[in-house]
Amino acid sequence: MALAGSCILQWMPTKPSKNLEIFDNPAPQRDYTIRIDVPEFTCLCPKTGQPDFATFKIEYVPDNHCIELKSLKLYMWSFRDEGAFHEAVTNKILTDLVKACEPRFMRVSGIFNVRGGIYTTVVVEHRKPGWQAPAHITLP
Repeated sequence: MALAGSCILQWMPTKPSKNLEIFDNPAPQRDYTIRIDVPEFTCLCPKTGQPDFATFKIEYVPDNHCIELKSLKLYMWSFRDEGAFHEAVTNKILTDLVKACEPRFMRVSGIFNVRGGIYTTVVVEHRKPGWQAPAHITLP
């Protein structure tokens, strides 16, 4: 439907993508933590083809780059039609994120919904060689 004097925008749906984008860390001189929750992750069970649902928690201390969130959303969406064991997909996500942004530290937790009466949580970590976490401070 065209209106006189107006332009018509055609809706272009986003598509899943394995391309992870990064941007420069705005404070590379400082150790700080970025925490991201992805509550709508889905992939397929490689045995049954049925969907698996999970929440992914990503925690990282960036070095020179940070992960751009829209590209992360499209990346996580790209697993929707793929068969993957929980352990394999969690490790793959860590590997791909580390490759993209080369953080000082990263932890990825895949918290999978119940399947066959069993909940599964897979936690994987990466540490940049030579990096040590700052001492934890407990305030009074």
